[in-house]
Amino acid sequence: MIVRNRNVGTGIIELLLSLALLIVVSNAVAAGSINVAITGIRNDQGLIRCGLYSSAAGFRVPGKQFRDATGKIQGGRAVCAFNAVPAGTYAVAVFHAERGESQVTFGLLGKPTEGVGFSRNPTMTTGPPSFEAAAFPVGGSSPVDLTVKLKY
Repeated sequence: MIVRNRNVGTGIIELLLSLALLIVVSNAVAAGSINVAITGIRNDQGLIRCGLYSSAAGFRVPGKQFRDATGKIQGGRAVCAFNAVPAGTYAVAVFHAERGESQVTFGLLGKPTEGVGFSRNPTMTTGPPSFEAAAFPVGGSSPVDLTVKLKY
């Protein structure tokens, strides 16, 4: 019987590759989905745009969303879905793009000209909500189901 000495360097490389694979698999398992049902839409014109934000730093800033999605409006309702979302804390901002616009437009007094809404449906009496007011956790394999009611 021939016994070969294993090179210590090979064992370390195998260990590092195993750890890297474990991290990748763990992240895949920790990914969840978010389903956002949008209600209170005043008409079926245009579409719904949803932005998923992962931090307060870029919340509500065009182009700073972690992911975006669109929803087709039918009967005053729409759905936006985000899949394979890593575990963490997120907030969703939604608006009714009646004319297909890609960003919220504002009137003279700074009020949005189309319907807007946020996860957790925070009050918006003095302006838009903070990230913390709209934030919710994502973790594990169970989907997160949210309902956002638009306000015009």
